[in-house]
Amino acid sequence: MLYSRIQTRQASIALVETGKDGFPVLFLHGNSSSSDVFARQLESPLAERHRLIALDLPGHGASDDAIEPKAAYTIPGFANTVAEVLDALAIDHVAVVGWSLGGHIGIELLEREPRIAGLMIMGTPPVSRGILGMLRGFQPQFDLTLTTKGRLTPREMDRLARLCFGESPPQRFRDAIARADWRMRKILGYGLMMGAGADQKKVVEHSPVPLAVVNGEREPFARLDYLTGLDYANLWDGQCHLINAAGHAAFLDAPGEFNALLGRFIEDAAAFAVLSQTSDLGRRHG
Repeated sequence: MLYSRIQTRQASIALVETGKDGFPVLFLHGNSSSSDVFARQLESPLAERHRLIALDLPGHGASDDAIEPKAAYTIPGFANTVAEVLDALAIDHVAVVGWSLGGHIGIELLEREPRIAGLMIMGTPPVSRGILGMLRGFQPQFDLTLTTKGRLTPREMDRLARLCFGESPPQRFRDAIARADWRMRKILGYGLMMGAGADQKKVVEHSPVPLAVVNGEREPFARLDYLTGLDYANLWDGQCHLINAAGHAAFLDAPGEFNALLGRFIEDAAAFAVLSQTSDLGRRHG
């Protein structure tokens, strides 16, 4: 593993890479988590064929808290930071794997970033702006408020960890929740209710970029029927994938099945990148 830091406008970002060779794949973690959740992907045979990259978002993990929280801790703000990281790494095309909040950031990038050659989302309903859109895409449960609450009690942290990682979550995942900048959850929640960022439902209905939708059968937050009912422009494999007996973090609960899907998806994203480059060259010289 290669560990480094990249200074962005809002924070110094902690980064881990499996190497510099192969098609690049960027992993984006969820709310109050860290890049550590993707260890079963970074340490898998996928790393022998691809350049796997995971970062800690501002206010998370080993990255710094944001210099300007109100600007940084929104979907567009997080996307801005991720784009700066891609700039610093000089990446032209990349597949993005976004879990929960990371998936929403990925969809925001899909709207504006031609470098995205493929996006895989997990536990992420692409919703329309505002509270009505959220109600359609998310399950109406009280526990969902923990993801947008500022300071959490120890009991609430334990509850959030169990919702995200199952009944016996590793202590390091609970510690990541405790480390997260408490302002982030509150600012993020307000931004979601106010409709900050792209209309994510429209993005996935119009983007030609391959979009993989993978969820656990026991997904606690996103409405699975909502996800299967959307009219995607380019849904990978022509279906939403469901992993049996897995929860919100299906990539942790069933890494073998998940990594097999991810490996196929990366190959297709790499092929899409080549096709995009060929099309761009054709337009320039046509």
